[in-house]
Amino acid sequence: MKTQILFDNDGVLVDTEHWYYTASAEILLSKGFHLSEDRYREIMIAGESAFLIAEETGIPIHETDKWRNERNERYQHYLRTEEITITGAKEVLAELSERYRMGIVTSALRCDFDLIHATRGITDYMDFTLCSGEYPRAKPYPDPYLLGLERLGGEKHETIIVEDSERGLRSAVAAGIECVIVHNRFTESHDFSTATHRIQTLEELLTLLH
Repeated sequence: MKTQILFDNDGVLVDTEHWYYTASAEILLSKGFHLSEDRYREIMIAGESAFLIAEETGIPIHETDKWRNERNERYQHYLRTEEITITGAKEVLAELSERYRMGIVTSALRCDFDLIHATRGITDYMDFTLCSGEYPRAKPYPDPYLLGLERLGGEKHETIIVEDSERGLRSAVAAGIECVIVHNRFTESHDFSTATHRIQTLEELLTLLH
C-alpha cells in the first residue's frame, strides 16, 4: 500500500519546462548558437547543461557561466510574467494530502523554486522540498529520490514518484521506487518504457492511487 508520494516539480506541478528551454535558447542564440528543442531534450535526458553545445566547440566554462547567469535572469523574468499554473494541480494535492505524506524533489535552483512557489500554495501540502545542490548527485542519479525517501522516513514499497521526464524516471528506477509518468508535451518523445504507470493529467493520480 502506498502511503507517500515524491513529486518532481517542473512539468509536473508547474508548467515551466518550455520557459527554461526558451530562456536558454534565447541566450545561446545571442551568442551565435542554435539550440533546437530536440537537442535540448537529448541534453536534458543526460542531466547536462544547455550550454554544452557551446562548450563542445571550445567555449570555456568560465565564459558559459556568465551566459548561465544571463539565462537565469531571463528565466526568472518568464516565471514572473508568464502563466505557469497547471490547472487542478493544487486541488489534487489538497485531496492527496489527506491520505499521503508528500515531498517535492526537483532539479530547479532554490531561488527559482522559491520564486515559483512564493504565492502558489502548493508547498503547503508538502513535508519538505529538495532543490538542486541539496543532494550529492542530480538526476538521473538516484541520490535525489533516495534522500527524499529518507526525509519521508518510509519504505520504498510504500512510495511512488511522479515524474514527467526520462531523466527523472531514470533517477526513480535507479532508486528502486515505482514511478508514474504524467504527460507533458515538452517531454512526450522521451523513453518511458520503464515507468510503472502513465497518466495524461495529474487528476488521474487520484484514481490510480484510490
